[in-house]
Amino acid sequence: MHYALLVLFVLIISSCGKEGIEDTVIIESENAITVEEELLIIINQHRSDEGFDTLSYSDIAYKYANEHTDYMIAMGDINHDNFSSRASNVSNEDNALAVSENVAKNYETAKIAFERWYSSEEHRNAIDGDFTHTAVSVKKDELGKLYFTQIFYKK
Repeated sequence: MHYALLVLFVLIISSCGKEGIEDTVIIESENAITVEEELLIIINQHRSDEGFDTLSYSDIAYKYANEHTDYMIAMGDINHDNFSSRASNVSNEDNALAVSENVAKNYETAKIAFERWYSSEEHRNAIDGDFTHTAVSVKKDELGKLYFTQIFYKK
């Protein structure tokens, strides 16, 4: 069952982007900590208001979300490239049964990011999904535009 759920999420998410980062130069960008914290509060408040369990913060998810946000900044656009690798790593490191992610860019605030994600069925399914843990990485590119990666998983 564990692998069936993981494969389902990988198939859904991997359809959004190609795999491979072999030749990409990745520079670690500084996190927009305040935006990250606000977005986690908004999402957990929403889940609570809707009767869902709130999500526990995960250092493991944060590590992989940060790596992916830096990758997207290096690529200059949002994507789900290498999601299967992130999902596998999270699963191996914290016994995750299912993994999903939301990505975005160019939203000025946590509130706008949440509202835009929630207006999309696929993103809403992750936000309201049967997950137990999460972390969100928000970083600015050299032009000051914010990039977002949120990883969700169920233990």
